[in-house]
Amino acid sequence: MWNAAGVRIDFRASARPTLGVEWELALVDKQSRDLVNAASELIGSVETRLPHPGRVHRELLRNTVEVVTGICDTVGDAMADLRASLAAVVPVADELGVDLFGGGTHPFASWTAQQLSDGHRYEELINRTQWWGRQMLIWGVHVHVGLPEPARVMPVLSGLLTYYPHLQALSASSPIWAGVDTGYASNRALMFQQLPTAGLPFQFETWAEFERFAQDQLTTGVIDDLSEIRWDVRPAAHLGTLENRVCDGISSVDDLAALVALSHCLVVDLDTRIAAGERVATMAPWHVQENKWRAARYGLDAIVILDADCSERLVTDDLDDLVERLRPVAEQLGCAAELELVGQIPGRGASYQRQRAVAEQSGGDLVAVVDSVVRELRDGL
Repeated sequence: MWNAAGVRIDFRASARPTLGVEWELALVDKQSRDLVNAASELIGSVETRLPHPGRVHRELLRNTVEVVTGICDTVGDAMADLRASLAAVVPVADELGVDLFGGGTHPFASWTAQQLSDGHRYEELINRTQWWGRQMLIWGVHVHVGLPEPARVMPVLSGLLTYYPHLQALSASSPIWAGVDTGYASNRALMFQQLPTAGLPFQFETWAEFERFAQDQLTTGVIDDLSEIRWDVRPAAHLGTLENRVCDGISSVDDLAALVALSHCLVVDLDTRIAAGERVATMAPWHVQENKWRAARYGLDAIVILDADCSERLVTDDLDDLVERLRPVAEQLGCAAELELVGQIPGRGASYQRQRAVAEQSGGDLVAVVDSVVRELRDGL
């Protein structure tokens, strides 16, 4: 809200480290496997069948639905919430002749065939961003974790950026774009940052610095609303959470549980240490930026920068130690089993690796790639 001194952003602090998940899913035709602009029809039909109304949202494009949880205490609660909603969504999608697709990008769809959802906000976004905005055939997973004290939000955000490449590499699921293998594990990560206010966040030490930034953005017309700050990690002040938007779209339910658990544990661990007076390690913006690129390019084969001393290590080796360190946090949060699933992802391959394997085995058949992503989600449910 505005006041005489400028803009004040009230952070609705969460007394508990609550959890919320937003899962973006594309809609694909059961036969052609191309994207289908059927979100309005699906949402209109499923709303009365949902165990919790309002859990399925529309997004920028009519080829997308977002399944969200309520306020949860554990990863298990969040996954049960998502499963309950999808138990209603999948039969309705079947009736409409569409399947749910959980990748970061679609392998062959054309942006020119996609329709914009109704709404002034979406129209203004496209009016401003033009070609880049129309290219946004991308899907992700967002994880909200409740924080109790606004003074610690920015230090936690900066600390979390150290683990950006770990989250990106594990979730990378967008190697193929417009029929071409991009050579990247996550093409989505680099596509999305082309939008104004998207990409890596600025690193502020205090909440007041963030408020001054927001005032500048509002005053100069860069944004009209705080929700238009589309950083990969951002405060959601109205919810009292830190929102992790790093992850690509996810099709494996086990992968989703693993990444939600890792996100929950990281945020709670950082906040607990900061509350105890510890100054957690952070990295310079140029290291954070390089790590994002390396994880997007090489995925689980990325050698990432670990600290201000420029130490480097294979991301999967560092993940092993990270999971070990976070086990007591996971026990406290009730997600020990889900955190252990993190270690299984490199063994079976991240989604980008699984998609490439299907493409190779099928002689480059991208319909088969879509089939495999759809099947992973169905089998998991």
